[in-house]
Amino acid sequence: METIIAYNRVAKEVIESLKKDYNVHYFKENESIDNPVFLKALKKAVGIIGLEFKGKEDILKHAPHLKIIANVSVGYDNLDIPVLNKRAILATNTPDTLTETTADAIFGIMLATARRIPELHNFLMAGKWDNYLKHDQFGVDLHHKTVGIIGMGNIGKALAKRCALGFDMNVIYYNRSRKEDAEILYNATFTELDELLKTSDFICLMLPATPETKHIIGKREFDLMKQSAIYINGSRGINNDETALYEALKNNDILAAGIDVYEKEPVDKNSPLLTLDNLVALPHIGPATIENELSMSKRAEQNLRASLNNKTPIDLINPEVLD
Repeated sequence: METIIAYNRVAKEVIESLKKDYNVHYFKENESIDNPVFLKALKKAVGIIGLEFKGKEDILKHAPHLKIIANVSVGYDNLDIPVLNKRAILATNTPDTLTETTADAIFGIMLATARRIPELHNFLMAGKWDNYLKHDQFGVDLHHKTVGIIGMGNIGKALAKRCALGFDMNVIYYNRSRKEDAEILYNATFTELDELLKTSDFICLMLPATPETKHIIGKREFDLMKQSAIYINGSRGINNDETALYEALKNNDILAAGIDVYEKEPVDKNSPLLTLDNLVALPHIGPATIENELSMSKRAEQNLRASLNNKTPIDLINPEVLD
C-alpha cells in the first residue's frame, strides 16, 4: 500500500478511514528529518494530511514521491507554494468548513470583551462580589453600535451577519474589493481603512496573512481609533503589531481588545500582553470545536483521495501545477 503521513491534528475517524487503503504513519507536531522514523516515512509518502506541516524546500527534498499536502486548515502560510509548484506537488486547504464556527468564536470574543465577562467571572470566583458592581466595572453595549470589519471574506461576512441581524449593529467594512452581497444582505457600507478606524466602536481584523497584511494594524492605526473603541483580532497574529497593541491598551488609547491569535503561537508565557486587565486573550479557539475538527479532517481527506486517484481536488490552492 502507498504511504500517507498524518501530521499533528487529524480526526481519529479520518485516520481510521485512510488506514483501510493506505499505510498511514501519524506524527505529532514539530517532527523533523532528525527523527529517523519520520524521515523514513517521508521518503515513501505520496500524501501528507494535517495541520501546519512545514512544506518547505529543506523538508520536501526528502519526499521524492510526494503528490499532495492536504492542509487541515484554511490558512496555508506553512507551505512554500513556489517550491511545491517546482516539485509538482498539489496543495489544498479547507476554506469553507470553519466559516460559521470561527464567526461564532469571534463574535463571542467581541461580547466577552465588551461585557468584561472573563474579568468579572474571575472577580466573582475570587469571592470579591459583596455589593453592587461599581461603575468602573461596567461593560459596554454591542447592540446598535458600529462595527468595522477589515476583510470581508467568508468569515467576515458570517461575522457581519451576526452583528447586523442579531444585534442590530451598523456594519462598515474595508476590503480590496466591494462585496455587494454583504451590502445587500447586511446593509454593510464600504469605507476606506482610516475612516473605518476613526468611526468604529468595534474594529474586527479578519484578513489572511500575507506579506501585504503584516502589521497592517500598528501604532498609527491604534492612534486613529476612538478611545472608547474595542479592537478584535480574529485573523492572524502577524497582522497586528503586538508591541503597539500592548502600548495602546496600557495607555488606554483604546478601551479594550480581544485576541485569539499571536505572532508566536503558543504565546510566550512572559508576554506583556498577558499582564493587561483590558485584554481578553484566548488560545486560538476560532476553529476549535469537536464538530468542526471532524468536518475539516474529512474535507482534507476528500482532497487527498481525489489527488491520489488522479482527480482534481475541490480545494486546490495551486492549480498552476496541473499545467
